[in-house]
Amino acid sequence: MIKVKFFKNNDGYQGFEVSGHAGYAEYGSDIVCASVSCLVINTINSVENFTDCKFSLKENEKKGYINFRLKDKPTEYTELLIKSLSLGLINICKEYDNEYITIIFEEV
Repeated sequence: MIKVKFFKNNDGYQGFEVSGHAGYAEYGSDIVCASVSCLVINTINSVENFTDCKFSLKENEKKGYINFRLKDKPTEYTELLIKSLSLGLINICKEYDNEYITIIFEEV
C-alpha cells in the first residue's frame, strides 16, 4: 500500500511524504504506482520550475519513498500545486476503493 502524508500548518502546506508500493499489479505494470509517481514527480518539478520556493527532497526509488519539505512559507502557487497533488491522489484513492493508497493530513 502507498502511504501519503501531507504536512500542513497555519501557513498552509509544508510538504508531503510518500512511501510504499500499491501492489495493484506486478512491478512495471502497476498503474496505481505509475499514476501516483507521475503526480508526485510533476508536482515537485512544477514547484521547482514555476515558483521561487526552496525545498528539501529525500528519495529512495527502490523503497518507493519521497519526502518533500518546503524551506519557506508556501507561495500561493506552491500551495495550489500541492493542493492539486492532494486532489489527484484523493481521486485515485476513491477510484480504487481506498485499497491501494492511504492519505493522511498532519498538522505540523
